[in-house]
Amino acid sequence: MASSALTGEPVVLIVNGKTCSFDLPRDTRLIYVLRNDLGLNGPKFGCGLGECGACTVLIDGVAARSCVVTLRTVEGRAVTTLEGLGELTALHPVQAAFIEAQAAQCGYCLNGMIMTTVAFLARNPAPTLEQVREALRYNLCRCGTHVEIMRAVMAAAGLTAIDADPDTSDATSGGRR
Repeated sequence: MASSALTGEPVVLIVNGKTCSFDLPRDTRLIYVLRNDLGLNGPKFGCGLGECGACTVLIDGVAARSCVVTLRTVEGRAVTTLEGLGELTALHPVQAAFIEAQAAQCGYCLNGMIMTTVAFLARNPAPTLEQVREALRYNLCRCGTHVEIMRAVMAAAGLTAIDADPDTSDATSGGRR
């Protein structure tokens, strides 16, 4: 392996609360390190362009697309993946809400939906349905679980579940069909 940034110094970051050191080039994409080096399969490789959201992680609590983020960008910072949110016996409230609402069909977008929701609710703990739509609009889901995803987010926020709304089906597709 090539040494990091030609200095020979390893790249250090904190992943799910654990300090990790890598002897990799600093321009290595974060998703490859998470999936290939650490075996974390929450972030999915989708588009590779930062557009679909399947690879979303939290960097210092902010949602980011790990397919376009490099090790240089996250050096010394805290990265949280889906695996770092909760445990099987103690799920994160957002994870629990998505399960309760049966908000997954194929599950490919689920990582991005959950991670984006966690970051969004940290900033806005009592959102309106329109704010949820806006927050998730760049996370693409093509399976048709839009209503369930919206219900899960509202439930995670402690708000009343939404009624079936014909406009909700457009919520997580970015207005694209």
